[in-house]
Amino acid sequence: MNISLNKKNIHKIDSSAEIIILNKTKNLEQNQEELLENINFYEKSFNTYFDIKNNILYVSCLKFKKENIKTAFCTAIRFFKNLKIENLKINITQAKKELELQTIVEGLVLGNYEFLKYKSSNEKEKIKNINICTKSSSKTKEELEIELKKAFIICNSVNFTKDIVNNSPQDYYPQIMADDALKIAEKHKNIECKIFGEDYLKQKGMNALYSVGIASPHESKLIHLTYKVKNPIAKIILVGKGVTYDTGGMSLKRGDGMVSMKCDKAGAASIMGVIQALGSLELPFEVHGILGAVENMIGGDAYKPGDILKAANSKTIEVTNTDAEGRLVLADCLVYAQKNIQDFDYIFDLATLTGASIGAFGGYTTAVMGYNEKTKKKILKASKKSGELVGFLPFNDYLEKLLESQVADFVNTSANKNGAAITASLFLSKFIKNKNKKKWLHFDIAGPSYRQENWAYHSYGATGVAIRLLIKFMEDLKK
Repeated sequence: MNISLNKKNIHKIDSSAEIIILNKTKNLEQNQEELLENINFYEKSFNTYFDIKNNILYVSCLKFKKENIKTAFCTAIRFFKNLKIENLKINITQAKKELELQTIVEGLVLGNYEFLKYKSSNEKEKIKNINICTKSSSKTKEELEIELKKAFIICNSVNFTKDIVNNSPQDYYPQIMADDALKIAEKHKNIECKIFGEDYLKQKGMNALYSVGIASPHESKLIHLTYKVKNPIAKIILVGKGVTYDTGGMSLKRGDGMVSMKCDKAGAASIMGVIQALGSLELPFEVHGILGAVENMIGGDAYKPGDILKAANSKTIEVTNTDAEGRLVLADCLVYAQKNIQDFDYIFDLATLTGASIGAFGGYTTAVMGYNEKTKKKILKASKKSGELVGFLPFNDYLEKLLESQVADFVNTSANKNGAAITASLFLSKFIKNKNKKKWLHFDIAGPSYRQENWAYHSYGATGVAIRLLIKFMEDLKK
């Protein structure tokens, strides 16, 4: 899909149809306004009416806020995909309000996404060109072109991440994730990539990560992506869970619980999307992406409940549940990051870690935990600007006691499942050095990373969660 800017009057732009977003304002001709009222067009948001005579699609958007506007444009793009219409036009001013280009582009590009790799009839998109009329804009042509380019970079990185997560597990395993990371580095001169295999994991005592993937025919990988610029204003570490498939190990998941477990690589995939976007956005930061790519399988050599694992920081872990594998992967990755990267300002980890976070916030919100209230406020601010929802869960000493073990330093999961999202985060905190506690936040993306439904402007499957959130966080730091 090509999106271009056009300074001509909207009526002089040649196209097959126009998209107009409405929110009950009386700015239409009387006969059109009466028609829309008579068909209850304004009864709820995202109703559509196509005026065949004038080739105009009207979309209702009762709350004229960014996220609703994105969903309205998504509704429109999905409507036209079912018709033989290739060229569309949109006025940047809708309901007498100038919209941000990023809002329009996110609604169109993210809403247009489909994962068709495994469909026998893999039809390409029918909509080829969209002209955005900027005649009424208060911004210069140069400002608008910069905004458009930035919006495309971010959306393409989100869709790149969706493809990674949506890929079937027989086609996407740790080596493929490593290959994709190398391709990102090859395309961008300001990005480097290092890949480490199982010999390195054993040599460095990363037994927690290594044990999770020991029963898989695919070798586990530790991936280190680095985005660098001259004179960075901050150094950020992003650590991602990249479990390319999760059976639950010997603590086997139920059959229906395994169907979508290709999504367990979403944390690592989102970090790859962030790094890829940074390669083109050139924000003034040094950003490290540390990804633990493993496959949690079953077999005669699989790690077991009752095993005692020694992590890279020499802490011992009693395995009580092999389906709590993500925290084992992250534990060694967090230790690696702190040993190998000096003088950093932030260390965040992203993981599809617990179903409990979904129970706490529903399936659309990322659960964020950590010790630094100021950093949480920055994340909340970025959340409101990006449209990606976050909620915060509090730590307490009573839940921390649930991690105590009689035979090791601590257990990887407690038999008491109350507050399981919090105890999982507290487990990870054991692998954060005291001097770095205030720099660390944990993002449990189990809910919003993958939905088995169309959700707003997200299609069925992966969503590329947290990319826009983290980019906005960095943009705010830049200011």
